[in-house]
Amino acid sequence: MSTQDQTSLIRIARDSGDHTEVEPLDLGARVRELRKARKWTLEQAATQAGLARSTLSKIENGQMSPTYDALKKLATGLEISVPQLFTPPQRDQVIGRMAVTRMGEGSAHPTTTYEHELLADTLTKKQMLPYRARVRARSMDEFDGWVRHDGEEFLYVLTGVVRLYTEFYEPVEMRRGDSAYYDGSMGHNVISVSDEDAMILWVTSLT
Repeated sequence: MSTQDQTSLIRIARDSGDHTEVEPLDLGARVRELRKARKWTLEQAATQAGLARSTLSKIENGQMSPTYDALKKLATGLEISVPQLFTPPQRDQVIGRMAVTRMGEGSAHPTTTYEHELLADTLTKKQMLPYRARVRARSMDEFDGWVRHDGEEFLYVLTGVVRLYTEFYEPVEMRRGDSAYYDGSMGHNVISVSDEDAMILWVTSLT
């Protein structure tokens, strides 16, 4: 597979997602929402956070700007992180979605060096691109340069033996059950060194 082929495949999958920016919420409204979601009174929430009831009331009503120490107490009492005080839940995000891809039913993308099978292809807005690949290449000479793309990548050997070539490391021979995690922008290619074509699982981040 040429550098362009695999990079294009990943870019298409990345661009098909809808990664919208999330606007931060008003702190007071966010704290009130979190408190009510737990069915706590002002007194209960203030006790959990170690703050005075009047202080919490002023924060919820936008009558005072809490110190960072107060924010930490609030987050601890609500059992969340400080950034979550300012970030709303993504209400438009589908919850509990799932895609099952039966053996051999993925979307096929064959090339001269790999036979890719995209998995979970029916899901949009994915954060990861999972695909199974038959490694047909037997030599680095079969590639048109390094494969490079944004994001990070995870490789897991399913069958056979492969050799992972990367731009900054010595080649690594990998067998069934071996895995590697690496920066996708670092040049990389994989070849089969077993008698049969190796099968690998690749997962590439799209964010």
